Amino acid sequence: MTRVAVVTGAARGIGAATVRGLAAAGWSVVAVDRGSDDPRLPYALGTTDQLREVVASAQAAPGPDGGSPEQRVIAHVADTTDEPALAEAVAIAEDRFGGLDAMVAVAGVIAGGVPLWEMPADQLEAVLGVDLGGPIAAARVGIPALLRRPTPRSGRFLAVASAAATRGLPLLSAYGAAKAGVAGLVRGLAAELGDSGVTANAVSPGSTATALVEESARLYGLDDTKSLADHQPVKRLLAPEEVAAALVWLAGPDSSALTGAVIPVDGGLSL
Repeated sequence: MTRVAVVTGAARGIGAATVRGLAAAGWSVVAVDRGSDDPRLPYALGTTDQLREVVASAQAAPGPDGGSPEQRVIAHVADTTDEPALAEAVAIAEDRFGGLDAMVAVAGVIAGGVPLWEMPADQLEAVLGVDLGGPIAAARVGIPALLRRPTPRSGRFLAVASAAATRGLPLLSAYGAAKAGVAGLVRGLAAELGDSGVTANAVSPGSTATALVEESARLYGLDDTKSLADHQPVKRLLAPEEVAAALVWLAGPDSSALTGAVIPVDGGLSL
């Protein structure tokens, strides 16, 4: 049986790499992104054109049997903090592909660059809403669908935290708080899901070559991302595909013994 996933934040970065990785592993995927900028944030977000390009590239890539995943990866434009809009993505997965096996909440934003008490209220709202409210919304609409699969199940709820969840980063307090909330979310969900056959886990990336890290460098007044990379023992930015590879494995049935975990995929940053 082909496994089915919904992935948010799919237009670029780790979300796009996760869509491609799942498709290459033989999954059917509903790739979700808002596809437009957020007026509360001072940098550009992913576009609908980028989302379509991700879907096209995922469809063109050969699957594990050498065949193409064509028609098994579809785009859905939705605000990832909007439960009804995300519920539509889940409904597409169930109606088009027969069910849902993994809900993968990747969408994230960053803002700050000033002490928390000086952060504009709309930016604070955006960071908490997208980075924590988004995974909560994904859990609320995704987990009931995972539980609709017949037993024995191997459903997966996955989210992206950050090294900032456990490492205090100056001028990014709201971002760290939201990502720490993601860690608490998956632990609580794991306890609630118990022996249902559905697990809840997160990955905690370090500095990864994405638009979000480029914006982090700008917030710190850096000319480029090199100094961020130098903080990691591997002395480089991670590729989105490296983080996505962990998510693809976690989404599969071989990760069944793992739940309530936050796995560092951070080039040693958490050492």
